[in-house]
Amino acid sequence: MGLLDGKVAIVTGAGHGVGRGEALELADQGAKVVVNDVGGSARGEGQDAGPAEEVAKLIQSRGGEAVANTANVADFGETEAMVRQAVDEFGGLDIVVNNAGILRDKMIVSMPEEDFDSVIAVHLKGTFNGMHHAAAYWREQSKAGNQPRAAIVNTVSSAGLQGNVGQVNYGAAKAGIAAMTVIASLELKRYGVRANAIAPGGFTRMVGQAMTDIEVKEPEEYEGGDFEPMNPGNSAPMVAWLASDEALHVTGQVFRAVSNTIAHYRPWQLGEMIETPKEARRWDPTEIGDVVNAKVFGSQATGLQMGG
Repeated sequence: MGLLDGKVAIVTGAGHGVGRGEALELADQGAKVVVNDVGGSARGEGQDAGPAEEVAKLIQSRGGEAVANTANVADFGETEAMVRQAVDEFGGLDIVVNNAGILRDKMIVSMPEEDFDSVIAVHLKGTFNGMHHAAAYWREQSKAGNQPRAAIVNTVSSAGLQGNVGQVNYGAAKAGIAAMTVIASLELKRYGVRANAIAPGGFTRMVGQAMTDIEVKEPEEYEGGDFEPMNPGNSAPMVAWLASDEALHVTGQVFRAVSNTIAHYRPWQLGEMIETPKEARRWDPTEIGDVVNAKVFGSQATGLQMGG
């Protein structure tokens, strides 16, 4: 018995790295999987049905059920057809893992518009497309009296949540996905849908593109040996748990799942709050520096003293 027996899942970007590990794990836990991958390079160039077909066949060889899909998740219509394929092939849809992504790193001053737009399209719009079409299906099911117990698991990154030089496009997309995840959790709970996100890690093709001197393996190449901390498949168990009915109480959350560690990201929180001294009034901009330095940054105020 697996955590996901009887469930139907879509995993995007499942031909390599993190997504491949997720597709294999979900299948090992009993899910029927639509393995999506456009088959392009880490930069998003080209198309090849081979990676998606290879993973689907691997799942089948292990006794699972899977079909390949080569939709470009940045395309609204192709993503709709992907959702429809899951329903037509397996009779429903319970899980969507939005993982597909590309990387085009450059400093802000050097980044061409195309590189910004392409990364945003695949990561941010692609995640929206997957959530939109799946949510439309789940809403129909809910209104028909077939209340879903469905789960969305999106992919974010520390580049978006903590920042990283040279990744303004990627980081902006990942921060946006975190926000969309929280909003989706609020909007879709009435339809029995939970939405969470993970920030995975490991030696993936995209990491290999940025660091050409590392060895990049596929998740199954790590099987049968000792634990390897940078196996991109290490985050997959967290995805499987979040997608399962054991996590019905978890929604609107973001986790980091790297190696053998799991951490909970805390959302933006208000820190120290300051008010104008003496009375409620509009700030004079010349007052702000000393107060912020003292109260926020802990440095010595040189001018205005609070309350005096």
